[in-house]
Amino acid sequence: MEENDGPGWFEDYADSSDELQIEEYDITAAPNDFNVVTIFNFIESGAVRIPGFQRNYVWDISRASKLIESLILGLPVPQVFLYEIERNKFLVIDGQQRLMSIYYFIKQRFPKKEKRSELRTIFDANGKIPDEIVHDDNYFENFRLKLAETLPHHPNRFKGQAYLTLGDHKVQFDLRTIRNVIIKQNSPKGDDSSMYEVFNRLNTGGVNLKPQEIRTSMYHSSFYEILYKANSLPAWRRILSNVEPDLHMKDVEILLRGFAMLVDGDSYAPSMVKFLNQYSRKCRTQTDEQNNYLLDLFDSFLVACQGLPEDAFLNKKNRRFNVALYEAAFSGACSSAFQGRKRLSRPLITAQLTQLESDPEFVNALLEGTTKAKNVQTRLSRAKTILGVAD
Repeated sequence: MEENDGPGWFEDYADSSDELQIEEYDITAAPNDFNVVTIFNFIESGAVRIPGFQRNYVWDISRASKLIESLILGLPVPQVFLYEIERNKFLVIDGQQRLMSIYYFIKQRFPKKEKRSELRTIFDANGKIPDEIVHDDNYFENFRLKLAETLPHHPNRFKGQAYLTLGDHKVQFDLRTIRNVIIKQNSPKGDDSSMYEVFNRLNTGGVNLKPQEIRTSMYHSSFYEILYKANSLPAWRRILSNVEPDLHMKDVEILLRGFAMLVDGDSYAPSMVKFLNQYSRKCRTQTDEQNNYLLDLFDSFLVACQGLPEDAFLNKKNRRFNVALYEAAFSGACSSAFQGRKRLSRPLITAQLTQLESDPEFVNALLEGTTKAKNVQTRLSRAKTILGVAD
């Protein structure tokens, strides 16, 4: 199996050039200069949210200290991009490391490296890091500026300083401004679908974000927590033939597509990006009862797959995971159980899956225009006919 940090471990029929038409939207970008204290208060209050797709905080204390020193001295720092979800509520498109460095310095605490993934989860759950965690030495150490000496035997005057020990320089730091470019969709109202393309184009972090990384940021919800739980299940990793989670969340997207086809496949319309965005947006208001049922149904699907060979969902020629086969099989096999809000109670038979994979109508629906509604519906229909079981 190929390493899971590239596109080679799965076989996807969706066209990577399948994008939204951003010219259909009225979008503005307005610069604002917020001072450091205002930025801190925005983060502390939850008005500025650092979304789920962003990396964990990765700067070390030396790099963070250099940013703080630059602000104290009035040196220019790169601008930050924010997306305005609603009045006084923003998502960070680019600038996480800078904003969190400021936040941690004012808190006078610096996160321990081995605890940062856990802190990311805590931050997402609370909109901030609770004070009891900030002051817990298991998670944080004191943040004192770690700066190199400018000349031999001439120590940097800010070296070893904390926020509250800056003296007269504290006011300078508090009032320093950072340029924030605020992106806002003015129309159409009630439809934030352009935000996907804004994230795609305006993230300047040096890494090209994959669709699911952006989607995770935009539509993070309790349903997405269910997807993350499902993605870590050993039986699911066995089906993928890939032990480690994908760095760009392609495995999460595969799960999302299975659920989307099961729940809303009858109303599918191109593009695949737009379809998955709309389904993710819909799931933000989904009840815990529905989320837990979908996880339970998925668990029953994994049980039903126990008798299948480990490579059941791999293309037999190139050994890549066949996304089209999986999403159709999951939707078709679970359709009856889903309608009755039950668990899938019968096993999937290898011969049935092989029959679907080689079915002429199913194969033809993959040859050309694979994301056209007609072809998607054909694949889902054939899977329901061949794999559907009455539960």
